[in-house]
Amino acid sequence: MGRYRQIEEIVRLMAQTERIRNTSIIAHVDHGKTTLSDSLLAAAGIISEQVAGQKLFLDSWELEQKRQMTVFASNISLVHTF
Repeated sequence: MGRYRQIEEIVRLMAQTERIRNTSIIAHVDHGKTTLSDSLLAAAGIISEQVAGQKLFLDSWELEQKRQMTVFASNISLVHTF
């Protein structure tokens, strides 16, 4: 099961801007962008590892969910522990 973080913890981490990494994934159709982004979110504890690659977390538009392919850009920020 994923390491779910409470909202308060996320807010606290977001205030530490030196630890935030903005990411972008650019690839051709059906080359794993959604699977990779779901896996990054699972590693960060935002979604469960069991649903990573199936959740289509960043494919938020109905068209993307229906076609099971990314159409529009989505952005995520992840906390980097160093």
